[in-house]
Amino acid sequence: MIRVKLVLSFIVISRLFFGCDNFAQAPKKPAVSAKKNIVKPIVPAADQVPVYIDYLRGKNIGMLINQTSVIGSKKMPLVDSLLKLGIGIKKIYGPEHGFRGNASDGATIDNTVDSVTGLPAISLYGKHNKPTVEDLKGINLVIFDVQDVGARFYTYISTLHYVMEACAENNIELMILDRPNPNGVYVDGPILDPAYQSFVGMHPIPIVHGMTIAEYAQMINGEGWLKNKVKCKLKIIKVANYTRDMAYKLPVSPSPNLNTDQSILLYPHICLFEGTAFSLGRGTMFPFQVIGSPLLKGKYDFSFKPVSIPGMSDNPPLKDQVCYGLNLKDYNTEIIKKSGRLNLAWLLDLYKVYPDKEHFFTAYFTKLAGNDILKKQIIAGKTEAEIRNSWEPGLSKFKATRSKYLLYK
Repeated sequence: MIRVKLVLSFIVISRLFFGCDNFAQAPKKPAVSAKKNIVKPIVPAADQVPVYIDYLRGKNIGMLINQTSVIGSKKMPLVDSLLKLGIGIKKIYGPEHGFRGNASDGATIDNTVDSVTGLPAISLYGKHNKPTVEDLKGINLVIFDVQDVGARFYTYISTLHYVMEACAENNIELMILDRPNPNGVYVDGPILDPAYQSFVGMHPIPIVHGMTIAEYAQMINGEGWLKNKVKCKLKIIKVANYTRDMAYKLPVSPSPNLNTDQSILLYPHICLFEGTAFSLGRGTMFPFQVIGSPLLKGKYDFSFKPVSIPGMSDNPPLKDQVCYGLNLKDYNTEIIKKSGRLNLAWLLDLYKVYPDKEHFFTAYFTKLAGNDILKKQIIAGKTEAEIRNSWEPGLSKFKATRSKYLLYK
């Protein structure tokens, strides 16, 4: 009788959230049907509610989530969905940009109470990045459901590190609801030198790591990267019907300035310019799709002007100045997929034409690059081939290590 009631509740909720009679199920067959050769749709772990719902019952749960933590075609917030199913959600933890994802880049976020659910929302991008003992008090399971984009300097994997560490130290299990990596088809870039460790680069990995959040969590555990080499107990729910070469259109922007598929795919290639005198379009509606500087007037025809946009970029670099440079809004990102490489040409070319080379780089560049070598190589006029050669054997070693933790082909 109890099982019948559960099945009926699943049907009701699935109709409410999805407009259909069944929640997405974990795959029992390959993603491609052998009979009809039909590719099944990718199903993020969060959407597979029947797979993990019973595991949540009777527990006091904290959720590390943001605006990407949604399920179904109606994009209902996961926390709301689970509360409707009677799950004991007690606290919410928010990464950079906040639980609702509406804080500007780099903005400090305070603890608050969520106006929709009434739950305490604890910021892990404010006074502290790691949950405290008090933050985790009364919790016996934490759910991590955040959409990542697969670049070392995107801070959600740094938040993952600290949540894993805190959970391990407090004997709390961490459930990861995995999501596809839109940049998961390749691995490239220099390996981070631990001397340049920061919140935008915590581990000895390349700029593009080619892993999902769950795969990355397994690597953090397996490589002993947590403080005192503690291990976090993980419960992983995989993405269904997913291989890393499959295109995946994110249902919700992962952060305010990655607001299009184009910006997400270009992000690993041009974020290094955040450590230069250039604008990357913060303060426009097409961030991470343009690169420019006022000093390139007369060298490039394309121009744009960053302005303050509350909720996206309150005080963008080169605010209210006309910038000239590259327009990548229509750049064919299939080139990236086919090459499997970071585009270094934009960085090398713009350094060559920039008239004030002494002020091309800012101190932030070495943090983003993860070393001081790349800056020196660019100044010395090294070729792209020479720079790439310097990434070995570290890059090949990382790929071999990475292979131990992969969950998908």
